[in-house]
Amino acid sequence: MAYLSFPHVEVVGISACVPKEIDDNRTTQLIPDGEREKLIQQIGIIQKRIAPDGLCSSDLCYEAAEKLINNLGWKKEEVEALIFVSQTPDYILPATACVLQDRLGLPTECLALDVSLGCSGWVYGMSTVSSLISNGSVKKALLLVGDLGTRTNSPRNRSDFPLFGDAGTCTALVYDETSAGVKFHLGTDGSGKDAIIVPEGGYRNPFNERTLEWHEVDGGYAQGIHARMDGMSVFSFAITKGPKSISGLCEHFGIDIESIDSFILHQANKLITDKIRKKLKVEEEKCPVSMDYFGNTSCAAIPLTMVVRKQKELTTTCQKIIGCAFGVGLSWGSVYFETDNIVVPDLIEI
Repeated sequence: MAYLSFPHVEVVGISACVPKEIDDNRTTQLIPDGEREKLIQQIGIIQKRIAPDGLCSSDLCYEAAEKLINNLGWKKEEVEALIFVSQTPDYILPATACVLQDRLGLPTECLALDVSLGCSGWVYGMSTVSSLISNGSVKKALLLVGDLGTRTNSPRNRSDFPLFGDAGTCTALVYDETSAGVKFHLGTDGSGKDAIIVPEGGYRNPFNERTLEWHEVDGGYAQGIHARMDGMSVFSFAITKGPKSISGLCEHFGIDIESIDSFILHQANKLITDKIRKKLKVEEEKCPVSMDYFGNTSCAAIPLTMVVRKQKELTTTCQKIIGCAFGVGLSWGSVYFETDNIVVPDLIEI
């Protein structure tokens, strides 16, 4: 297991953007009339945002980045690194980070790269950016994290589609010699790759004449380009690795778990977050949720939750935060960092 510590790294701002269009589980025709309220109680998701055709995760991240750069008062020529984390990129190639570098008007000397990860992506992205900043080689960097879960999941599968929403975020980090930095625990188990997988459309199983055929799956129907998820395996994985990761992080680095102001958990569903919280014996008010009105937004879930549920505390006080995420890969990780009156613009809707 990887325990990493990067001193001199400071989070100075977080922003988020979501589509305006709402898909409501209280009225969806995907779920029979008598089952909707029961489903909502179980998964904790009332509604989510859904991107219209032509809107990509990079568009959401772009809007979040433009707003945050402006509110921070940064000059774009000062940004030295851009990391884009997503599993819904614009293209197979080139990397979407390159597209965003140009679109945002960042300097051509800016490092730009993609990280292909789902639900654990923000934590892994934070570790990537922190490693670049820690020794002072990079002074200012942007972490753009977003996904279109409504595109990767079948709209005809009632087991998965009611869970997932679309969002894009931007986290701004800087080099600061006075900062205690950021600490991580990260883990991977690729033997569980089939637990969450889009089986076709890559180079292992290329797109073919059968890829767009509808096949019966547990919960409805899906095409080859839609994700398949083994719900019970993912549930067991999440409630085991999540609390162990947080406990391990605190034990390894001597972090007093009682001193944490907020535990920002990946917003998978209510069953999972409640189970993790109870295992850690953490009060409910210390575990804010955004899934109720935004769904499971994959890699964007942690920063989105901070924007929509912790904006006041983040912008007016010092906060000690642990973020924990887990999912496709299988991969998981936790991060500890402190904030001090950071910039958090209001949620952007486009």
